[in-house]
Amino acid sequence: LLAKMTAAGLCGSDVTIYHGTNAIVTYPRIIGHEMVGIVEKAAENAERLKPGDRVIINQVVSCGRCYACRKGRGNVCDHLKVRGVHIDGGFREYIAVPESDCYLLPYCITDQDAVMIEPATIAIQACTRAQLASDDMVLILGYGALGSSVLRIARLLCRHIIVACRTDEKLENARKNGAQYTINVKKEDLTEKVLAYTEGHGSTVSIDAANSEDSLPALLKATGNAGRVMVMGLTSNHFQISPSLITAKELDVRGSRLQNHMFEKAIQMVQEGTLDLKGSVSHTFPLSKVQEAFDLIDSRDPSVRKVVLTF
Repeated sequence: LLAKMTAAGLCGSDVTIYHGTNAIVTYPRIIGHEMVGIVEKAAENAERLKPGDRVIINQVVSCGRCYACRKGRGNVCDHLKVRGVHIDGGFREYIAVPESDCYLLPYCITDQDAVMIEPATIAIQACTRAQLASDDMVLILGYGALGSSVLRIARLLCRHIIVACRTDEKLENARKNGAQYTINVKKEDLTEKVLAYTEGHGSTVSIDAANSEDSLPALLKATGNAGRVMVMGLTSNHFQISPSLITAKELDVRGSRLQNHMFEKAIQMVQEGTLDLKGSVSHTFPLSKVQEAFDLIDSRDPSVRKVVLTF
């Protein structure tokens, strides 16, 4: 079917693609993978969707035949193609996609807020990969668009959540949105405060939503015995890590990439009212001012949460 784009989110990975620091992108590329649109034309054999339907578009294209696909993990397909990364994405007026890659949007959510469904699927994937349970003591490092999405899902699964970042304003927002404890890593020692908030054990699950040069080594130190450390970044940063940080505590270091059939789950959560995506978008620009949108994100203005382009 042919979808007319109505809104698209600007993600941290889009910024790394723009700056040429993303390790997996191929160029030249039309970026944009958080895609909301309206069906303009549907093929005669379309079964679910018709012109006028509002949809969100899956960014993952997998082969269905390789080892990962046969194991039900098409998000890491051997021949994976991601819209906006390996094939052209949504920063354009129209996009042609298979009907199977489109999900009908409920009327209870606006186009701009619907952009946040894709980040929610990323967070659901990470929390699923982390096997998050009610007795976990979770540390989320970084509280931008990704960190706030992870908190939104984690708070549905457990109470003991620590959010760490560099900005008091963002930490205040994290407390309002379910964080039990917060740490300003600019002013406080991360490991020391995590130990204080976890009765000396360390976090049981640590999620890297910052993807900075020192975030992974810091999380390995702050995580307690038998814990899980979730890595979500795709930049080409290089770290120096002592293997003893992992083996001495028998940590599980797990990658979490994209999402694996999580759109229907996220949309269902929105319809049920358990997932509230309102208020996540801080800035909106028309597509013609995309340069201004990138410049705003690069400014590291603490008021920036999610930036959305409208068409």
